[in-house]
Amino acid sequence: MRTSLTVNYNMKIDQIRYILIGGLVAGALDITFAISFAAFNGTPPLQLLRIVASGAFGKAALNGGLPMAAFGLVAHFVLSLGWAGVYLLLVQLKPPLVRHAVIYGILFGIVVFFAMRLVVLPASAFPFPVRFKPLATALDLMSHMFLFGVPIALATRKAVKLHAT
Repeated sequence: MRTSLTVNYNMKIDQIRYILIGGLVAGALDITFAISFAAFNGTPPLQLLRIVASGAFGKAALNGGLPMAAFGLVAHFVLSLGWAGVYLLLVQLKPPLVRHAVIYGILFGIVVFFAMRLVVLPASAFPFPVRFKPLATALDLMSHMFLFGVPIALATRKAVKLHAT
């Protein structure tokens, strides 16, 4: 009985560790892309982070200064970690997802992109209409596919493979 409890405990610790790794890496890559793309289009990094915070605080976030930008950054990473947890749950329901982590990571990135654009943002206090401008949409979709979904899927595969033997 003790060995079983130890294995389950270690598995949970590894799952948490790799959710953290996957979510933080994906979040860092995603926000780096978003800040770079926004800066290329003339939006300063702190303003982009305040735009992220506007999902919780509405238009008031846009003039909220550094504290609101910090909240936006934290909120971004909380969402990233949440999505990493969702992927782990999916893998637990459908274990074959770990066999082709890159392919399923890309598909997961597509799902996250559309879930954020069509469900999360409209349901939040985000003060702008969600638009699908062709270039921005294509780049953001690719970012979610390769910089968000794939790292989460690879980290989840690592967590699951540690306990497959």
